Amino acid sequence: MEPEAYFARLKNKRVLVLGLGVSNRPLVRLLLERGIDVTGCDRTPREKLDDEVLALERMGAKLHLGEDYLENISGDIAFRTPGLHPEKPELVALRAAGTKITSEMEAFFEVCPCPIIGVTGSDGKTTTATLIAELLRHAGHRVWLGGNIGTPLLDKAAQMTREDKVILELSSFQLMDLHHSCHIAVVTNLAPNHLDMHRDMEEYVNAKKNIFLHQKSGDTLIVNHDNALTESFAEEARGTVKRFSRRERVKNGVYFMDGAIYRGDDEILRQSDILIPGLHNVENYMAALLATEGLVSDEDVRAVAKSFGGVEHRIELVRVKDGVSYYNDSIASSPSRTIAGLRSFTQKVILIAGGYDKHIPYDVLGPEIAAHVKLLVCTGATGGKIAQAARASEGCPEILEIEDFYEAVRTASKRAERGDIVLLSPASAAFDKFKNFMVRGAEFKKTVMEL
Repeated sequence: MEPEAYFARLKNKRVLVLGLGVSNRPLVRLLLERGIDVTGCDRTPREKLDDEVLALERMGAKLHLGEDYLENISGDIAFRTPGLHPEKPELVALRAAGTKITSEMEAFFEVCPCPIIGVTGSDGKTTTATLIAELLRHAGHRVWLGGNIGTPLLDKAAQMTREDKVILELSSFQLMDLHHSCHIAVVTNLAPNHLDMHRDMEEYVNAKKNIFLHQKSGDTLIVNHDNALTESFAEEARGTVKRFSRRERVKNGVYFMDGAIYRGDDEILRQSDILIPGLHNVENYMAALLATEGLVSDEDVRAVAKSFGGVEHRIELVRVKDGVSYYNDSIASSPSRTIAGLRSFTQKVILIAGGYDKHIPYDVLGPEIAAHVKLLVCTGATGGKIAQAARASEGCPEILEIEDFYEAVRTASKRAERGDIVLLSPASAAFDKFKNFMVRGAEFKKTVMEL
């Protein structure tokens, strides 16, 4: 459907936009520009609103703000922000009153004119989505990268053509009530995550399935063969299934063996040619290879691998000072992500871990800390849980528990010797002390640069 036709259907509707964060602001602007009645609802009190939201009000948006922002509202259609659970009681009540609940992402799927490559998973989404975009750009395609990566694309849809390629990073919250699926769907891996927001692991997994459940026979699902949950998705796929594996040779896919990625008997890319470290990034490359199969050449792949330095806050080298290397892996908001970070290095590291409690288990992290960490510095709300998991493992390193984040970083630096690696990889979200993982990573980098 053409974007203008989509918005024309809303012309005489009362529209609610629930949440005025990054993804919904361009949506509000689009609605207002077409003369549509919009009420923006957000928990932020008026005195804390930023200029962009106030500008929307000046354009004509009505605002309903504060802790009770979901109460005493009504409308014909409501656009849910990703972090708002579809079954929240207030949304259930709206639905019962006849309000259609949708989202900016649902709208984008309806109006996007070109093929969509979607990436989801517990870890590796952003790097894999970015890699797919880099590969396609290197091969000469016009690319739009957005979604959970921080760039909404609904307001860009009118500029897109059928020949373009869209890559979306999709979170479980964006996928939960999505009634569309991607033409090419990538699931990097699945492990317990976001259980502070999802009712249970089953709901989390079922949300991820929406990336492929609405596919047609000509579409493609790409799964991590080594992950039992993602491999089980293949049974429900309606289109072609492609697999990638670090552990064994697979048919209709790619695999890692003897230091290289292979398709059949053909070597595509050696790990030594990949600039970003870690076997988890080999997996990210394998997923990206399958997503771009037939669209890029092996030469494109090798060229990107040798030049792509990674995404900020993902095992990002911040500084080398007095022979000590400092790495920012603030994106690591789960144990599985931190484990992947620890395994990226060939030596034991000084690990700074801990943060907001998402109510996920940390027992799996203990043995990895014993194997890969020489000094553990725990901080934040989950610091005690991580320390406990480490102490329960044989070969536990020395542990320091320091509540203050900045002092934890400075202490790690004081204890480091020439040749050491100091790694921030929290295994936890940032919300106990920071707005998000980007702010946490930026504060880490600032503190390191001030050492």
